Amino acid sequence: MKKYSKTHEWVLLEGSIATIGISERAAEDLGDITYVDLPEVGKAVKKGDTLCTIESVKAASTVYAPVSGKVIEINKELDTSPELINDSSENEGWIVKIEIEDSKELEDLMSKEEYENYEK
Repeated sequence: MKKYSKTHEWVLLEGSIATIGISERAAEDLGDITYVDLPEVGKAVKKGDTLCTIESVKAASTVYAPVSGKVIEINKELDTSPELINDSSENEGWIVKIEIEDSKELEDLMSKEEYENYEK
């Protein structure tokens, strides 16, 4: 089940691995994405830390870590095709995979329905 943060990131947990990206709403708000400053594999992040930066024709936006853990994989496709986030922000446009430290952090996140009703 996908969970969403108030800062517009989504998390899909499979075992202890969390795949993270930005919501469709966030991708639409950013407009045409031109660059993603991906983190290094092995980087340790705490919930709320800056995970990466996304640049678009409109603005630059910070992506925050919705859970704590270690980055174990990045979506290398975004290096050459950052528009994948515009085309498929909640599937092929995922940003990183993190080995999470504490699955209880997911309890603070919202369901899709809660997120859709959440005011920006």
